[in-house]
Amino acid sequence: MLGLSTEKITETLKILHDPTRLLLMKLLTEKEYCVCELVGMFEVSQPAMSQHLRKYKKAGLVCEEKRGQWRYYCFNEACEQHILVEQIIGQLDDNDEQLIKLRSKAEAITC
Repeated sequence: MLGLSTEKITETLKILHDPTRLLLMKLLTEKEYCVCELVGMFEVSQPAMSQHLRKYKKAGLVCEEKRGQWRYYCFNEACEQHILVEQIIGQLDDNDEQLIKLRSKAEAITC
């Protein structure tokens, strides 16, 4: 198995070091979300969420699918950094207060 370059590891760690993007990635590894769901869950503007997702897309960490006027995102399990991301995300406690709040908000949001 080939490892990742220093540049690729550093790029991935820079993306995930932001608390919002770390939590966002955790959620995207669990299921697919529409942008409108993510905006509501994180209580940020649509442009702010799009910036986070754009960073993920540029790094190849997420898959995007357009359905009508909405865009859906999920973790790209085929990305070369998938093991690194899964190991980092795996360190997050599933009972983390912020994650619990985000998941409960997701249940109430419909697009």
